[in-house]
Amino acid sequence: MRTALASAALVPAAMAMRSQKSARLWARAARKALGLVEDIQGLDRVPAGNQYLVTPLHEGFADVLLLGHLPLDLRFVVRDELFEWPWLGRGLRSTGQIRLSPEDGVGAMRRLVRLAGQSFDRGESLVVFPQGTILGIETAFRPAAFRLADMLGVPVLPVVITGTHRVWEHPFSDRLRFGQQVSMQVLEPLSIGEAGRQMTALQAQMKELALAPGMAAARRFDPVCDGFWDDYSFEIDPAFPSLARQVAEHRASIDSAVSREPEIDPTV
Repeated sequence: MRTALASAALVPAAMAMRSQKSARLWARAARKALGLVEDIQGLDRVPAGNQYLVTPLHEGFADVLLLGHLPLDLRFVVRDELFEWPWLGRGLRSTGQIRLSPEDGVGAMRRLVRLAGQSFDRGESLVVFPQGTILGIETAFRPAAFRLADMLGVPVLPVVITGTHRVWEHPFSDRLRFGQQVSMQVLEPLSIGEAGRQMTALQAQMKELALAPGMAAARRFDPVCDGFWDDYSFEIDPAFPSLARQVAEHRASIDSAVSREPEIDPTV
């Protein structure tokens, strides 16, 4: 029951509402109801009427409440599994959010390019979380978002978000917390055609800012507590070598165990 209430409270505004204006109003009301203590900077870098591929750091469902501050008409790229949630899936489908199945490889990218192009043609901006996971700050950026921006000829708007994982840390906790400190800083947009070349430097810049004093505490990935998520595709940013080594050693141990399993003769 607690999880259901938390989920309903944090339905992404742009997903739950058909009107972008009502989406922003909903996000504002949700932020107030949750008593968020907000530190929002850099909105002056986003002129009204411009379009971007928005690439925020990702901590949880509450990220979208802070993104509601942006003076943009937003559409979200969402992992396919969320479309299977009974209450959320209906909202995602009815509002035309873009479904992404990373496991589909090239086919998924082709579909994303087509649907993203249609979104920009409608005057919208597109939100793609480049980490593709809420495990923590240490997870590496995936290049797909930046390739997409270059292919479509749109600028990238980097957004650093921290502290939102404490509001509702699903799937690690079903507890809804009030009065949490959250931070959002909007960085200077990347020029058109520069996203792919600048991804590595941008990732370092965004994460350095997320971990800087004065920002709300970012979520950190601890496999001992969180699990290693063996069935989930992610990589650790090389900037966190100790954790990268820990995850690599774990994966190597699994591969070794599998290779030692005896083969079963199907004729027996």
